[in-house]
Amino acid sequence: MAVSRLASSSSSSGSSLVKPISAALSFTSSLRRSLSSSADDSTTLTIETSLPFTSHNCDPPSRAVETSPKELMSFFREMALMRRMEIAADSLYKAKLIRGFCHLYDGQEAVAVGMEAAITKKDCIITAYRDHCTFLGRGGTLLEVFAELMGRQAGCSKGKGGSMHFYKKENGFYGGHGIVGAQIPLGCGLAFAQKYSKDETVTFASYGDGAANQGQLFEALNMAALWDLPAILVCENNHYGMGTAEWRAAKSPAYYKRGDYVPGLKVDGMDVLAVKQACKFAKEYALKNGPLILEMDTYRYHGHSMSDPGSTYRTRDEISGVRQERDPVERVRKLLTSHDIASEKELKDIEKEIRKAVDEAIAQAKESPMPEPSELFTNVYVKGYGVEMVGDRGATFQDGVTFLPKIYSRHL
Repeated sequence: MAVSRLASSSSSSGSSLVKPISAALSFTSSLRRSLSSSADDSTTLTIETSLPFTSHNCDPPSRAVETSPKELMSFFREMALMRRMEIAADSLYKAKLIRGFCHLYDGQEAVAVGMEAAITKKDCIITAYRDHCTFLGRGGTLLEVFAELMGRQAGCSKGKGGSMHFYKKENGFYGGHGIVGAQIPLGCGLAFAQKYSKDETVTFASYGDGAANQGQLFEALNMAALWDLPAILVCENNHYGMGTAEWRAAKSPAYYKRGDYVPGLKVDGMDVLAVKQACKFAKEYALKNGPLILEMDTYRYHGHSMSDPGSTYRTRDEISGVRQERDPVERVRKLLTSHDIASEKELKDIEKEIRKAVDEAIAQAKESPMPEPSELFTNVYVKGYGVEMVGDRGATFQDGVTFLPKIYSRHL
């Protein structure tokens, strides 16, 4: 990323300052300030994305992205928090405090954070099972994350969903889905409801490159295009579907072109500002014209899941090369330090605060009790539309709190 212009939003002179990120130049003394004051500053930065957008059947957005010191600081804090959270989840899994499936998002944080920067909580997001950071970006808490991962009552799904089934409907987050590609038609359904309600909001339905060949994707996309639904399909292309490289699974790995009659855009998914710009463009486009595909070129540092070491189908040099050249957290760190928005010490202090917050949340989550056995049978049916169970002793149990021997059922 390169800063192409620095302009004060309160100034009418329109003066600019060319300042590439690679050049460790200093601001003038009037722009040097402490971390707290710079984070609240009204200064406007215009930053050029690290790579140009590549488009299919549409004009790409501008590479010049407007931001501010405050927003850049928030990007650093949010992505560093997500990174630490996922590393902590790795340790908890290895300690057998997290059981079952667990898919980590470290490396892909710019997609979740950049998307949130371009939309509101009235817009909807639905994703697959690599969902921890998306949930956090939608307003979830660390306690809800760790409690759910450990199957505790304080979890966002009351400890009954686990890693793959995070949910926060009140903030427009509809999961967390374990069936590959199944969230895409559901996302188009959300977009149908949005268009029907005429509320000027959109749905982002995220999926991985491993789901990009699913038939249901193309069926849902066809209906979305027929009805001009405000649906944005986001392919988070981390280049490996489980342990299979994209080139081995897809004859055409240009996923942004896969919609054919539906326009698409390829985005550097490791550049949080590029993601923000692309999602802003996508929302505006979808509200006027219907569906759009975004391909986020990103990378996961962990294996597909915790059962996958992630090093049998790719080299350690490949992973370390991406970390050194494209890491989304380090990119923002360089922007902040090279433009005197924050010092290295200030950023390290933030990371220390994050580690403390994560440790405290884990301790709280461990104190939360496991769900009661009766919870196994709740939240299965909408209240009043479940199944009435009658045992051989004549006891009736609504929504199946307890099952007795020799039961029969009838639909209500």
